[in-house]
Amino acid sequence: MDFKEYITVVPDFPKEGILFKDITTLMENGQVYKHAIDEMAKFAQAKNVDVVVGPEARGFVVGCPVSYVLGVGFVPVRKAGKLPREVIEIQYGLEYGKDTLTMHKDSIKPGQRVLITDDLLATGGTIEATIQMVEKLGGVVAGIAFLIELSYLNGRDKLGQYDVFSLTTY
Repeated sequence: MDFKEYITVVPDFPKEGILFKDITTLMENGQVYKHAIDEMAKFAQAKNVDVVVGPEARGFVVGCPVSYVLGVGFVPVRKAGKLPREVIEIQYGLEYGKDTLTMHKDSIKPGQRVLITDDLLATGGTIEATIQMVEKLGGVVAGIAFLIELSYLNGRDKLGQYDVFSLTTY
Protein backbone atom coordinates (compact mmCIF):
# COMPACT_ATOMS: atom_id res chain seq x y z
CA MET A 1 0.00 0.00 0.00
CA ASP A 2 1.24 3.48 -0.82
CA PHE A 3 0.63 5.35 2.43
CA LYS A 4 1.58 8.64 0.76
CA GLU A 5 -1.82 8.56 -0.94
CA TYR A 6 -3.40 9.05 2.50
CA ILE A 7 -1.01 11.67 3.91
CA THR A 8 -1.88 15.28 3.12
CA VAL A 9 1.05 17.58 2.38
CA VAL A 10 0.26 21.08 3.65
CA PRO A 11 2.47 23.84 2.22
CA ASP A 12 3.79 26.65 4.41
CA PHE A 13 2.79 25.08 7.75
CA PRO A 14 3.75 25.83 10.47
CA LYS A 15 5.84 28.43 8.67
CA GLU A 16 6.64 29.47 5.13
CA GLY A 17 8.74 26.99 3.17
CA ILE A 18 7.75 23.92 5.22
CA LEU A 19 5.81 21.09 3.57
CA PHE A 20 3.99 19.62 6.58
CA LYS A 21 3.09 15.91 6.38
CA ASP A 22 -0.39 15.64 7.94
CA ILE A 23 -1.10 12.09 9.15
CA THR A 24 -4.61 12.93 10.36
CA THR A 25 -5.99 12.12 6.91
CA LEU A 26 -4.38 8.67 7.14
CA MET A 27 -5.82 8.16 10.64
CA GLU A 28 -9.30 9.22 9.50
CA ASN A 29 -9.39 6.22 7.15
CA GLY A 30 -9.88 3.30 9.53
CA GLN A 31 -8.72 0.59 7.14
CA VAL A 32 -5.55 2.47 6.16
CA TYR A 33 -4.72 3.39 9.78
CA LYS A 34 -5.24 -0.26 10.80
CA HIS A 35 -3.00 -1.42 7.96
CA ALA A 36 -0.27 1.04 9.01
CA ILE A 37 -0.45 -0.13 12.64
CA ASP A 38 -0.47 -3.79 11.56
CA GLU A 39 2.67 -3.24 9.46
CA MET A 40 4.47 -1.62 12.38
CA ALA A 41 3.30 -4.45 14.66
CA LYS A 42 4.68 -7.06 12.22
CA PHE A 43 8.06 -5.35 12.38
CA ALA A 44 7.87 -5.40 16.20
CA GLN A 45 6.80 -9.05 16.35
CA ALA A 46 9.86 -10.03 14.36
CA LYS A 47 11.95 -8.17 16.97
CA ASN A 48 10.28 -10.02 19.88
CA VAL A 49 9.62 -6.80 21.81
CA ASP A 50 8.48 -6.70 25.44
CA VAL A 51 7.31 -3.09 25.53
CA VAL A 52 6.61 -0.13 23.21
CA VAL A 53 7.88 3.39 23.96
CA GLY A 54 6.65 6.54 22.24
CA PRO A 55 7.29 10.28 22.69
CA GLU A 56 4.35 12.62 23.06
CA ALA A 57 2.11 13.29 21.39
CA ARG A 58 2.11 11.62 18.02
CA GLY A 59 4.28 8.77 19.26
CA PHE A 60 1.24 7.85 21.35
CA VAL A 61 -0.93 7.81 18.20
CA VAL A 62 1.12 4.97 16.73
CA GLY A 63 2.69 3.42 19.82
CA CYS A 64 -0.47 2.72 21.80
CA PRO A 65 -2.25 0.79 19.05
CA VAL A 66 0.95 -1.14 18.23
CA SER A 67 1.32 -2.15 21.89
CA TYR A 68 -2.35 -3.19 21.92
CA VAL A 69 -1.89 -5.41 18.85
CA LEU A 70 1.20 -6.99 20.41
CA GLY A 71 -0.38 -7.40 23.85
CA VAL A 72 2.52 -5.58 25.53
CA GLY A 73 2.72 -2.41 27.61
CA PHE A 74 3.19 1.13 26.39
CA VAL A 75 5.59 3.61 28.04
CA PRO A 76 5.01 7.32 27.39
CA VAL A 77 7.88 9.76 26.95
CA ARG A 78 6.79 13.24 27.97
CA LYS A 79 8.03 16.79 28.30
CA ALA A 80 9.39 17.85 31.69
CA GLY A 81 6.82 18.22 34.46
CA LYS A 82 4.14 16.01 32.89
CA LEU A 83 4.79 12.66 34.60
CA PRO A 84 3.71 12.23 38.25
CA ARG A 85 6.32 9.79 39.61
CA GLU A 86 10.12 9.76 39.77
CA VAL A 87 11.56 10.25 36.28
CA ILE A 88 14.72 10.00 34.28
CA GLU A 89 15.28 13.00 32.03
CA ILE A 90 17.42 13.88 29.04
CA GLN A 91 18.06 17.32 27.58
CA TYR A 92 18.42 17.42 23.83
CA GLY A 93 19.12 20.08 21.25
CA LEU A 94 16.50 21.71 19.09
CA GLU A 95 17.06 23.93 16.10
CA TYR A 96 16.88 26.97 18.44
CA GLY A 97 17.67 25.89 22.00
CA LYS A 98 17.10 22.82 24.16
CA ASP A 99 14.20 20.74 25.41
CA THR A 100 13.82 18.01 28.01
CA LEU A 101 12.15 14.62 27.71
CA THR A 102 11.24 12.41 30.67
CA MET A 103 10.22 8.82 31.36
CA HIS A 104 9.23 7.13 34.62
CA LYS A 105 12.33 5.54 36.20
CA ASP A 106 10.52 2.26 36.80
CA SER A 107 8.95 1.94 33.33
CA ILE A 108 11.71 -0.10 31.66
CA LYS A 109 13.19 -3.19 33.29
CA PRO A 110 16.81 -4.22 32.60
CA GLY A 111 16.99 -6.50 29.58
CA GLN A 112 13.53 -5.63 28.22
CA ARG A 113 13.37 -5.50 24.44
CA VAL A 114 11.95 -2.13 23.42
CA LEU A 115 10.29 -0.88 20.25
CA ILE A 116 10.39 2.91 19.96
CA THR A 117 7.65 4.40 17.78
CA ASP A 118 6.84 7.83 16.45
CA ASP A 119 4.92 9.30 13.56
CA LEU A 120 7.88 10.99 11.93
CA LEU A 121 11.65 10.68 11.68
CA ALA A 122 13.05 14.11 10.87
CA THR A 123 16.41 15.08 12.38
CA GLY A 124 16.34 12.22 14.91
CA GLY A 125 16.88 14.31 18.06
CA THR A 126 13.74 13.22 19.90
CA ILE A 127 14.34 9.55 19.18
CA GLU A 128 18.03 9.82 20.07
CA ALA A 129 17.05 11.24 23.49
CA THR A 130 14.45 8.49 23.91
CA ILE A 131 17.06 5.83 23.11
CA GLN A 132 19.39 7.31 25.74
CA MET A 133 16.71 7.02 28.43
CA VAL A 134 15.73 3.45 27.46
CA GLU A 135 19.36 2.32 27.54
CA LYS A 136 20.13 4.17 30.77
CA LEU A 137 17.31 2.15 32.38
CA GLY A 138 18.83 -1.07 31.01
CA GLY A 139 16.44 -1.62 28.11
CA VAL A 140 17.55 -2.99 24.75
CA VAL A 141 16.34 -1.04 21.72
CA ALA A 142 15.18 -3.87 19.46
CA GLY A 143 13.85 -1.56 16.76
CA ILE A 144 12.47 1.86 15.90
CA ALA A 145 9.36 2.32 13.75
CA PHE A 146 7.93 5.40 12.02
CA LEU A 147 4.98 6.15 9.79
CA ILE A 148 7.05 8.69 7.84
CA GLU A 149 10.74 9.32 7.31
CA LEU A 150 12.02 12.62 5.91
CA SER A 151 15.19 11.19 4.38
CA TYR A 152 16.49 14.61 3.28
CA LEU A 153 16.94 15.59 6.97
CA ASN A 154 19.27 12.62 7.58
CA GLY A 155 17.77 11.60 10.92
CA ARG A 156 18.57 7.97 10.21
CA ASP A 157 22.27 8.86 10.46
CA LYS A 158 21.83 9.43 14.22
CA LEU A 159 20.18 6.01 14.51
CA GLY A 160 22.71 4.09 12.42
CA GLN A 161 23.31 1.15 14.75
CA TYR A 162 19.58 0.51 15.29
CA ASP A 163 17.09 -1.30 13.08
CA VAL A 164 14.86 1.46 11.67
CA PHE A 165 11.56 0.78 9.90
CA SER A 166 9.61 3.46 8.04
CA LEU A 167 6.31 2.90 6.27
CA THR A 168 6.94 5.69 3.79
CA THR A 169 9.80 8.03 2.92
CA TYR A 170 9.91 11.53 1.51
